[in-house]
Amino acid sequence: MSVDDVRAAAERLAGKVVRTPVLRSPALDALAGAELWLKAECLQRVGAFKARGALHAVGRLSPAARDRGVITYSSGNHAQAVALAAREFGVPATIAMPTDAPAVKVAGVRALGAEIVFAGTTSEERRAAALAVQARTGGAIVEPFDDPDVIAGQGTATLELVEEVAAHGSKLDAIVAPVGGGGLIAGACLVAEAADIAVYGAEPGTCNALARSLAAGERVGVPPGPTLADGLKPVRVGAHNFEIARRVVRGSFEVDDEALGRALVAVLLHAKVLVEPSGAAAVAATLSGALRGRRVGILLSGGNVEPDRVAALLTRHAGSV
Repeated sequence: MSVDDVRAAAERLAGKVVRTPVLRSPALDALAGAELWLKAECLQRVGAFKARGALHAVGRLSPAARDRGVITYSSGNHAQAVALAAREFGVPATIAMPTDAPAVKVAGVRALGAEIVFAGTTSEERRAAALAVQARTGGAIVEPFDDPDVIAGQGTATLELVEEVAAHGSKLDAIVAPVGGGGLIAGACLVAEAADIAVYGAEPGTCNALARSLAAGERVGVPPGPTLADGLKPVRVGAHNFEIARRVVRGSFEVDDEALGRALVAVLLHAKVLVEPSGAAAVAATLSGALRGRRVGILLSGGNVEPDRVAALLTRHAGSV
């Protein structure tokens, strides 16, 4: 895959996704010691970048395949994205979700008309449930991240980010992307590789599949540990994703719940947008000072978070950011 796949996806997605704004915040720059350009995918359809990959992948299916229905497995944002794509194309959707999925994401999937099957708490359990539905219905599984069409769709967020920065007469030194299964960072790599921009991941220290895989030189599975970032808990980075990431990614920063909470509150107070803990991961990495002095593109990957959690995090961190 290359940036040409991302450019083709951008043409197909024209008018179907939001060209989300790129935000600047002097206060966040000061906290990070870096010049941050924030790509606000929290303002994307369904509140997350996942709309890009799902709409692109479902749109690439044949009409006959779509008519048998689409199926996926997801902790939330990809679930909502596939439900949206199914509604757009007028086909049924069945989503396998974890039993501990955030209520706001479950409600979002149901509001879009998809059927939900609850299955365990790991991506492997959800995938098994999705395969069982496929065996029964013959529907097409839209993979959450390990699929070229999904990766190309997700890459359009970074393509827009790089274009926006260039329109201001600047060029990024680095891009930081949250990492779960690797769809967003793989798409970012395709764009950044062509533009000679460094790429870094950001993932919970308790679910650091990319960091461990890069260190080992091969994909490594990890048991998903506890984390605020419910969207960053796959047990293994996708095969397609890792092959792209291993040639481009310079490293993956590990962030804990304290850093995620503080970053969420900092973005809310200073950039005036609401992100979910997963969506705050890249900001959390930069607030550590890891990229001090650089011009950094930040992917705010999603904004689907329960109000009670936001209130609790505001109470804890508002005085420190």
